[in-house]
Amino acid sequence: MSLPPGLGATASVNFQPLGGGRAARSGEPIMIAKEVRPALVALPRGGVELVEGHHHDLTDEPRLFFVHYRAVGDAVSLAKAIRRAVDTTNVVPMPGGAA
Repeated sequence: MSLPPGLGATASVNFQPLGGGRAARSGEPIMIAKEVRPALVALPRGGVELVEGHHHDLTDEPRLFFVHYRAVGDAVSLAKAIRRAVDTTNVVPMPGGAA
């Protein structure tokens, strides 16, 4: 099922360059229940700290979960770690967005 961005069912990824190839990253990917565990395993393996997981609605279908993360470190390594976690989900890039 494809959900339009206006429903608030989008993932956010924030990036702040710190210089010297380092960056601060935070984000909030959204996923369905069966995708949560693989993402929760992938993020810490890449040095990304899990902050919280939650849902917004008691009756949504499919059930949507939000996982907040943060990390500071090598920008490329963190980007790869976050990409590995996103790849465990069924996220499809928006037309015109980054692949």
